[in-house]
Amino acid sequence: MKLIISSIVIVFAVFSPGVAESAETDKTLVAWFAPADLTHRGGSALTIQCGDKFDGIVFGEIQQGKWMAGSDLYRRTERAQDKYAGETVDSKTMVRMAIVYKGGEILIYRNDAGYASYKAKNIDLLSPKNNIAVFGLRHVGAGGGRISGAIEDARIYSKALTLDEIKSLQPNKKSKIQPYAWWDFEGDKVKDRAGRFAHSRMKNGAKLADGKLVLGEKSVLVAAVTEEGAKMATRDRNARTPAAPYVEETPAMPKDVPADWLTYHLAHPGPGVGMPGDPNPAFYYKGRYHLHYIYKHNHGYAFAHVSSKDMVTWKWHPTVLVGPNTGHGMFSGTGFLTKDGQPAMIYHGQGAGNNYLAFALDDNLDKWTRPVAVKPKTKSGEVAKIRMWDPDCWLNGDIYYAISGGGPPHLMKSSNLKDWDYLGLLLHDDMPDLGVSKNEDVSCANMFKIGSKWMLLCISHKLGCRYYLGDFKDEKYLPEFHAMMNWKEWNFFAPESLLAPNGRRVMWAWCRLKGDTQTAIQSLPRELSLPADGVLRIKPLRELDKLRYDEKNERNIIVKSNSSCMLKDINGDTIELNVTIKPTDAKEYGVSVFCDKDGNGFPITIKPESKTLTMGDIKPPFVLKEGEVLNLRIFLDKSMVEVFVNDRQGAVYMQQHDKEHAGISLFSKDGDITAAVKAWNMKSIYADR
Repeated sequence: MKLIISSIVIVFAVFSPGVAESAETDKTLVAWFAPADLTHRGGSALTIQCGDKFDGIVFGEIQQGKWMAGSDLYRRTERAQDKYAGETVDSKTMVRMAIVYKGGEILIYRNDAGYASYKAKNIDLLSPKNNIAVFGLRHVGAGGGRISGAIEDARIYSKALTLDEIKSLQPNKKSKIQPYAWWDFEGDKVKDRAGRFAHSRMKNGAKLADGKLVLGEKSVLVAAVTEEGAKMATRDRNARTPAAPYVEETPAMPKDVPADWLTYHLAHPGPGVGMPGDPNPAFYYKGRYHLHYIYKHNHGYAFAHVSSKDMVTWKWHPTVLVGPNTGHGMFSGTGFLTKDGQPAMIYHGQGAGNNYLAFALDDNLDKWTRPVAVKPKTKSGEVAKIRMWDPDCWLNGDIYYAISGGGPPHLMKSSNLKDWDYLGLLLHDDMPDLGVSKNEDVSCANMFKIGSKWMLLCISHKLGCRYYLGDFKDEKYLPEFHAMMNWKEWNFFAPESLLAPNGRRVMWAWCRLKGDTQTAIQSLPRELSLPADGVLRIKPLRELDKLRYDEKNERNIIVKSNSSCMLKDINGDTIELNVTIKPTDAKEYGVSVFCDKDGNGFPITIKPESKTLTMGDIKPPFVLKEGEVLNLRIFLDKSMVEVFVNDRQGAVYMQQHDKEHAGISLFSKDGDITAAVKAWNMKSIYADR
């Protein structure tokens, strides 16, 4: 039966690495599509992509059955889609959508009628020579999403078409306006009739039939400028978009910093996306602190490199630890100093299936040796057959020990960092029951001496950031204690630490904001210590004090039982609060931040009976000693909340709020409290803000 033709068209303006954003980024994506299943979500009828940036005709990703202008991290996508009409056509009916990116506005049409419109800052995806077109997936590298149906015709125009121009388009017929790319899917081979995307590859059941591209729910077609680019984008493992010619880059803050970006947390500014964002090899060397973190470079996963004199304000270095220089992607690892005092790192070579060492060649840590593979051998002289995953390396006396992470982790040793002896599993057979399996995932591992114990700081991808305290016995690690540092998703994840010259152990963790406002956000640096009582101390880095200004105090605050008290002079969402509350018999009490004029806000609650600190839907354990004064140090940085309680607990939470809601109040339930509050506004750690 002949398909009924309505039609789909999307008009976009675009961006790519190395191409400036401007008013001349308008474009039009067009696709005539008949959906086979209206419950499928998050696939695309046509996407134009360069690196991690993309714009696409995406179906049902945010709300089932609704079309939207899909984009990287929703940067050009309207999230509020209640007004969008749900799709109703059957599989025999083609529908045409038109989404026009014109200057700073996006206009969406369905079958020649208005569908939605909103403002968005557009980017250029058409100028790059390494862009691709994608059908089925919303973008190459997508973790999920599906669409199924038939595409009669698809086109890209390098201008924002008018509605009359859109109405004039007919599938399988030339238009008066020259398209940037055009697929009519006629014949037995996929062909871009505009000639740009000369190479195409289909997988997972995508096929041509009756002059249409037929897509199953997992099907994908990629059209690229080169055959190698099409292969790279459709390979079974580590599929990614073709890379532009390698040019060394240095991350830098944009000229116009978005108002919702964080003020005193380190975060990736671009280019590229700071995902996964793990902090990695960290050092103090010749007067500067150095930290690396993972981000998506045009050439795959790379280590960004920042350095600082105080661990507060940072400078970005050129990105040199990247595939074209190392031969593989850069995944989690740690930094250490060799016996000779040379900075070295151990890390997992993403895509290479092995762990590697590299050694610094200059004092700025901008030059490194070629990677050296770590190949532990068994007593019989054979290379150990173990999973190579997130490694760590440390010195214990004159011997280097290293972990290959995962579940369970493996241990090896070396006297020279060249020859490695395999020692078997890391965790001792005598490990007591600590409430967590011996085989639990140990990734992003970091082993170091703290107090009289050895601490294994790590994550489980399932549980989050956590740590063990223990010692070594029979060249095995014997944990005696286990605790969590994260209680929700990946709010505090993938830790890394260094030893400061004054003996302080300082750690960071990767944090994620809801809505992906920024990526590769690093937690505030934390000082860890383990005194004689064996209880880990967790304090905010003391150097953060230099960001304080405009101190304010409110003393002798009395909050009656079952009431709250709004502070008069203290408010804001870029501040530090130091709150002390005298011993009390109240059942619950604490501080609410981001309060509206009526005192309604986000509560940070001490609950003595349940022995918890409660923030939103997390409940980190915390117990006050008999007669102990409560001290809360609360750091607010836009929507990021970090809390430190009596130097024995720390927690991170992401809480979006109205910018106008910046009040601070104290509250108490079933008992009075007496408190004092000291507060400071906080300076930016970025020189130009």
